Amino acid sequence: MRAATPAVTFESGGVTLAGLLHLPAGPGPHPVVLLLQGFPGNERSLDLAQALRSAGYAAIAFHYRGSWGMEGTWSWANVLEDAATVARAVRAEPFAARHRLDPGRLALFGHSAGGFAALMTAAADPSIRAVVSVSAFDFGTVAASLDARTRAAYVEDWDGELLPLRGTSGEALVAEMERAGAAWRLAGLAPRLAGRPVLLIGTSQDAVTPAAVHHRPLVTAYSGALLDHHEWATDHALSDHRQRLIETVRGFLDGHL
Repeated sequence: MRAATPAVTFESGGVTLAGLLHLPAGPGPHPVVLLLQGFPGNERSLDLAQALRSAGYAAIAFHYRGSWGMEGTWSWANVLEDAATVARAVRAEPFAARHRLDPGRLALFGHSAGGFAALMTAAADPSIRAVVSVSAFDFGTVAASLDARTRAAYVEDWDGELLPLRGTSGEALVAEMERAGAAWRLAGLAPRLAGRPVLLIGTSQDAVTPAAVHHRPLVTAYSGALLDHHEWATDHALSDHRQRLIETVRGFLDGHL
């Protein structure tokens, strides 16, 4: 029962999603951390996956529909559906038994749009034991703040990120965010996360998810959760804080998983 890194697949919305399982050595069953990447998925946090495996956690990363060669169409709603589907699939038999996973000990980790997806998915599924959100993008808050200038800027910015994605556009993604509106406001999840372990990490030198907009309001809103929170002076990718990120996430998971 050696450590291994098998390729795995999941079915979501009629599409096969490719994933990678970082499986630790030993008989298990191992606690599981599902890694949810952001938009468009350049940063997959595989350094964290390797570190978690060394600490005895099984870490799973996968590609959403419509991204990085996957069939289907990219959309924010499909990201949410894929995250929820894979969170169920990694705990289902025979997948959990075959890979020596403990279905009762699942945590979600998400970065940026993945942080949004992690919080939304955990709020909808109380059987998820813990959730880590790093530099989460608060779609509901942004939707409420748009004017003509900022809307055009988001359309232009998101159009520039579409190379690894298919079936969408900056205009389509902004319009989807606007339609969802307050339903995608992360502070509104607070009642469903009350009493559950939540780790929030904000980034204060971040033009994508500035902490004043996307992080600090959640720290206030989630006061009823078993909340651990940090704000670091680094960029959106935590480029110079990766080891600190690994140590903080591992400490949080050791305490709750």
